Amino acid sequence: MAEDDRLDDDVMLADAPAPSDVQEQVRPDDRIDDERHDEENRLKPEYIRLVRDALEKRDNNAVYDLVEPLHPADTADLLELLERDERTALALSITDLMSSDVIAELNDHVREEMMEALEPEAVATIVEQLETDDAVQLIEDLDEDDQQAVLAEVEAEDRVAIESALAYPEETAGRLMNREFVAVPEHLTVGDLIDYLRVEGDLANEFYEVFVVDHMHHPVGTCALSWVLTAPRNIHLTDVMKRDQTLIPVTMDQEELGLMFEKYALISAAVVDESGRLVGQMTVDDVLHIISEEAGEDALLLSGAGDGDINEPIREAYGSRVRWLIANLGTALVGSAIIAAFGAAIEKLVALAVLMPIVASIGGNAGTQTMAVAVRAIATNQLTRANTWRIVWRELRVALLNGVTIAVLIGIGTAVIFTPQLGAVIAAAMVINIIVSGMAGVLVPVMFERLKQDPAVASSVFVTMITDSMGFFAFLGLAVLAGLA
Repeated sequence: MAEDDRLDDDVMLADAPAPSDVQEQVRPDDRIDDERHDEENRLKPEYIRLVRDALEKRDNNAVYDLVEPLHPADTADLLELLERDERTALALSITDLMSSDVIAELNDHVREEMMEALEPEAVATIVEQLETDDAVQLIEDLDEDDQQAVLAEVEAEDRVAIESALAYPEETAGRLMNREFVAVPEHLTVGDLIDYLRVEGDLANEFYEVFVVDHMHHPVGTCALSWVLTAPRNIHLTDVMKRDQTLIPVTMDQEELGLMFEKYALISAAVVDESGRLVGQMTVDDVLHIISEEAGEDALLLSGAGDGDINEPIREAYGSRVRWLIANLGTALVGSAIIAAFGAAIEKLVALAVLMPIVASIGGNAGTQTMAVAVRAIATNQLTRANTWRIVWRELRVALLNGVTIAVLIGIGTAVIFTPQLGAVIAAAMVINIIVSGMAGVLVPVMFERLKQDPAVASSVFVTMITDSMGFFAFLGLAVLAGLA
């Protein structure tokens, strides 16, 4: 390496601040302010009251001074804690503080509500401060007319990029990708690349690797920044770049995208269009948000609670929950019909009515356990067509062991309280119901997945119906066959 390319260690050491100097350089605003936060780092009611008072007096300067020291995550929390009209007033008072970090931290419903309340010019001002992926996230939930009104106020270059992203389906890489990345031709040397990075003024704000492309702008390799910094200047990029790379199609679903980053431990990855040209990149910070979002979404779908968000409008919350309650009502009638069919037997032996809920409840819990495992395995690609029957056989054995264990306990208890014969009947019914519940818990989600439906959405309704109905039928049917009623 040439002498001019070496770093002067003496200069570096002279310029490096001493540990004490580093501590003195930390600004007070970088620390948690006790006047604004409580012991658990939440915004104090007293602070929120000050902001509300300033908003009510329309003292924009006071509002700005109160909010300016906050971390972006705290600013987002503040917006979510205020009422709808107060959020709008606050956003108008701190427009230049509405950074991409604040927008990223905002609850989806709050963000959508605020953007609809603001004038297109105000939204456009916020949009122009954001990276393309964050700007798309801000605009995509607006009505078509509102989208066009906002885009009309945005500069032409940003407008083209946003419209291009909106052309892709929701929750795909094309919508989520960052269009700011660093790509260089493959004929460069490491020195050429370093010089380019130093003098180029229009680089992405954050990047972890440099994409190497051919003359058709197809990615042929990547160079991690650590490699660039440690390789000699005269080495060609083609000699140090990593040719084996993971390419993300623009149409890839965000859930599959998250699994790919997790599986291959990616920091960033190139996004390519239908012709294989490099059009964007995905970075791990964006993907972590996707993984968290998908995990929470599946858990809520299993319960039929819709978005499960306290900021969700009441009408939407009602609509998303009531349809599954109605579906549950319909499936519950199946269990009721089975009970009605054995009405005479129940009249003869009241103990059957006492014990029926136990059989159904235990079976329901067993089915829910298996269903949760199966849905997660499907979501993480652990359960596929290649191993379906192995997983079914595994769950069958687990269900059998669980069934025998619970059957022994409930059988002994029933024999002591009622009769040994009734204890044997409920024990047999419990084994049957837990085995059926275990099979339903894995086969119902698999069936929905094969039908190209989200297994987390409707599995719980059908699994509950199967476990309840089978529990009642097995218990009451065995009681009749045993001559107890």
